[in-house]
Amino acid sequence: MQCRFSAGEGGVANEVAIEDAIIPRVGRFRYLGSIIQENGEIDEHINHRIKVGWQKWRNASRVLCDRRILLRLKSRLYRMVVRPALLYGAEC
Repeated sequence: MQCRFSAGEGGVANEVAIEDAIIPRVGRFRYLGSIIQENGEIDEHINHRIKVGWQKWRNASRVLCDRRILLRLKSRLYRMVVRPALLYGAEC
């Protein structure tokens, strides 16, 4: 990603260095749990959230598909584990 630090220079710095470390330019990065892409799209972030939701579903499927466990307990588990994993950051 790049940032125009000085509009007066008319360009973008080729490299950014902090002390002796050079920070590489990337097309996407993770910030506060969200994937930020250079082109501004959110496709990769949405795909990641869907994968996380399915992973939580698979982890909880033993309980959610067990007939011996009460339906009320299953619904609580779904609301507390699976749904938040899917909806995390959706209000942003």
